[in-house]
Amino acid sequence: MTRVLITRPSPEAERWAEQLRAQHIDAAALPLLRIAAVRDPQLQAALAHARSRLHAFHALMFVSGNAAAAFFADAAALTPGDVAGSLPRFWSPGPGTARALEQAGVPASRIDGPAQDSGQFDSESLWLAVGPQIGAGKRVLIVRGANARETRGGNGRDWLAAQITGAGGEVEFVAAYERRGTSLAPEDKDLARCAASDGTLWFFSSSEAIENLARELPQTCWDKARALVTHPRIADTARAAGFGYVSECRPTLQEVIASIKSTI
Repeated sequence: MTRVLITRPSPEAERWAEQLRAQHIDAAALPLLRIAAVRDPQLQAALAHARSRLHAFHALMFVSGNAAAAFFADAAALTPGDVAGSLPRFWSPGPGTARALEQAGVPASRIDGPAQDSGQFDSESLWLAVGPQIGAGKRVLIVRGANARETRGGNGRDWLAAQITGAGGEVEFVAAYERRGTSLAPEDKDLARCAASDGTLWFFSSSEAIENLARELPQTCWDKARALVTHPRIADTARAAGFGYVSECRPTLQEVIASIKSTI
């Protein structure tokens, strides 16, 4: 049976691997990133300030479930009084982020996102759902990672910010977490080298995971490696790293399972 390597951060990687094994898929966790609190004192201060100003915004947009979990990690970030009062809208690019918001105490009635049958869960699909909310003076806080790909130019989050400002709104950004590349142990490097050519299917939900893998194993040839990814931009990164086979699917667990079973 073909093995699948799950490269998401811990503990997500282990949880996904367990769920895949429950579907009779030979899956193992190989986290290539880890999620951590922001270290920079200025970023910490900005995050605390944003948490205290929920009602200053028409909406808060969270780039991922990690962003939602980190933003609300402080128990004082969302209080019963907030829930009872007039909360802003909470924008989610996909179902995983929506679940994280609900787990943080955000009422489902305040969460907006792409339709469940959307062809892709990303900023473009989100804008189709929330664009009509924005007009002159509407302020949106985008909650993201301190060093994630979405903080760089020419990406989905900057595109979304441009749509908001183009519609007359205002945008602020705050970093709620950091994604850091993991240092692979010798046995994990051996596993990864074998998986580059033995038919293993690599599952990537982040371009940064691929980039860290390339840094950790700079001499490895990936032309026989197979990847399943959750976005066209991640597919481009996998191909640029040398992956010989790259397939795409939507990021929901059900879609990933179906894609894996059709691939292996």
